[in-house]
Amino acid sequence: MGHYYATGFTMTPMRDSNFPIPVAGPVNVIGACPHDCPDTCSLITTVQDGVATKVHGNPEHPHTDGALCAKVSRYTERTYHPERILHPLKRSGPKGSGQFERVSWESALVDIAGRLKTIAARGPEAAQAILPYSYAGTMGLVQSESIAARFFHQLGASLLNRTICSTAGGEGLVQTLGGKVGMRVEFFAESKLIIIWGSNSITSNLHFWRYAQVAKRNGAKLICIDPRKSETAEKCHEHIALLPGTDAALALSMVHELIANDWLDHDYIALYTLGWEALRNRAMQWPPERAAEVCGISVEQITALARDYGHCMQRGEPAAIRMNYGLQRVKGGGNAVRAIACLPALIGAWRHRAGGVLLSSSGLFPVNRQALQRPDLLAGRTPRTINMVTIGDDLLRGASPEFGPAIEAVVVYNSNPVAVAPDSSKVVAGFAREDLFTVVLEHFQTDTADYADYILPATTQLEHWDVHLSYGHTDVLLNRPAIAPAGESKPNTQIFRELAAHMAPDDTGFLDPCFTESDERLCRTAYGPAIDFDRLLLQGFATLPMADAPFALGDFPTPSGRCEFFSARLQAQGQDGLPNHVPNHEAAGSSAQYPLAMISPPARNFLNSTFVNVKSLRAIEGEPILEMHAHDALARAIQAGDVVRVFNPRGEYLCRAVVSKRARPGVVHGLGVWWRKLGLAGTNVNELTSQKLTDMGAGPTFYDCLVEVALVRNL
Repeated sequence: MGHYYATGFTMTPMRDSNFPIPVAGPVNVIGACPHDCPDTCSLITTVQDGVATKVHGNPEHPHTDGALCAKVSRYTERTYHPERILHPLKRSGPKGSGQFERVSWESALVDIAGRLKTIAARGPEAAQAILPYSYAGTMGLVQSESIAARFFHQLGASLLNRTICSTAGGEGLVQTLGGKVGMRVEFFAESKLIIIWGSNSITSNLHFWRYAQVAKRNGAKLICIDPRKSETAEKCHEHIALLPGTDAALALSMVHELIANDWLDHDYIALYTLGWEALRNRAMQWPPERAAEVCGISVEQITALARDYGHCMQRGEPAAIRMNYGLQRVKGGGNAVRAIACLPALIGAWRHRAGGVLLSSSGLFPVNRQALQRPDLLAGRTPRTINMVTIGDDLLRGASPEFGPAIEAVVVYNSNPVAVAPDSSKVVAGFAREDLFTVVLEHFQTDTADYADYILPATTQLEHWDVHLSYGHTDVLLNRPAIAPAGESKPNTQIFRELAAHMAPDDTGFLDPCFTESDERLCRTAYGPAIDFDRLLLQGFATLPMADAPFALGDFPTPSGRCEFFSARLQAQGQDGLPNHVPNHEAAGSSAQYPLAMISPPARNFLNSTFVNVKSLRAIEGEPILEMHAHDALARAIQAGDVVRVFNPRGEYLCRAVVSKRARPGVVHGLGVWWRKLGLAGTNVNELTSQKLTDMGAGPTFYDCLVEVALVRNL
């Protein structure tokens, strides 16, 4: 049995079709993992007589190297799950009851299109009462925002600011390095010092960890900076357990020590940076004693970290920093990323291909989003933009001159906002409105689907075409359908094509040929001539051409072409042009009533709310837990295994206490994101998180949250 790089299906009679014709097997079909992870693995799906029997990593893709995480290796269990939605469903009971009846596609599409047309017919202002809500249920460029974006642009619906994960950190990179750019991940294997900052790589970036392990075996030192003693922190030489939201203070104190000890590459600073004197003056305000108090760590930890980093410069050895998005989910998240992103330029780490920093590589990909999403279909209209983080408040708003029309209809795809959006009691109240028309495209009856008027069955990654970028490496990946769609499920693209057809002829704009383009054609459109599509068809991936050490001689994609310690663009927006420590909205120690800082990192076997209903993975996780330090547990008469109530003014959450050395005193960890309906009392950790936003990028502040914890004596 060989690898079918072309496909496991006969393509000749269906060259422009979205669906395959099964052939006798077994065959191996090349695809790509669609989930929100930096690794973007190349997959091989083994198919026998039209049935997917196994999903495993592609050994010929260097970054995947044949290995998958435990979650995706169980993908057939998810695809063939007995609770998968295979037919359109219409609500038959109260909102949130989960009561539905099966209907035909035609009946569902006619009703949905009719409801949307009725709203839009009242004029351009009224059309903004319709809201798309989507995020990274798939990271594919085609099944996320191609036909869907075209549909909502033609409709004139409200725009969605998709901020719920990474915008603060992304904006921090843009303001400092000029884009979501950085070093190539494979060269971490050659680094002599690796600082893993705000990342549990073993859980959320497995293939980077493989490179880090190569470096470790070759003598590199690994340091993990994370409030939680994660699985990754346990495997590093050192762990610095700072308080949540204090990363910028630590980074600025490192700069202080680099200056004080002259561990600086003066030539690189002079030639390839902007704003050095201003940054110098700012950093000298952050001696280790001050930063230690803010961060809740020792002075010695700060000075040793700076010494390790500075000595790499002195020895001419490459030092690398791997950031991840956990550190920017606080009020000062953008500033924290800016401060950390300044560090490599100070010691000339960019001179080495194994030196620098990586948070995201997604800005390197030449995606033709204009062609995919067709914003020109707005035809001069300028709909309002809704921030997806504040969906709880926004669904409960009435019409006003400042806000515009009240939201009357929501179409949810690639997301589960009732489980994943912050301040979820408000999100639930919003989706529970009887006058809100809600359509959900889904695989399963999630928390959000329970509040739908219609649930439309969507295909999984094994059943449709897509093309991908990565935010952890620099390869484009193609996904071919390995099996035919299960039941009556359809790709997101096909659902929106058919909705568009049902909007016409009343709205002749939906007759535009762009609404009938096939998925394969959309895959070709995504990169156009920038990527050899025939190469993608042949092997499933193609590597972007780029220099090994892209910023060795500057050439940053900033306006100045330099690493910008000082951002005139931020200053023009009324913000501080220099990175600084911005205290949390709810800083540790600032409330006697709610004395514990809570972060909510993902459970190892879940990815946001995806995979929570895969029984083998849920069995590993057991039940929702709260990790606590023994000191905090003792003070509250809590023992391991007790049911506890975690609460603050926004709500309360019941879960099982785990007294653990993973937690530092004063910080608790509510691992997520469980479906609410699978929680101990019908809620999850986002009952406690807030809708407050970050300093830049208008992102969420999930890890900026104060709580109290109490023993539940009678459950």
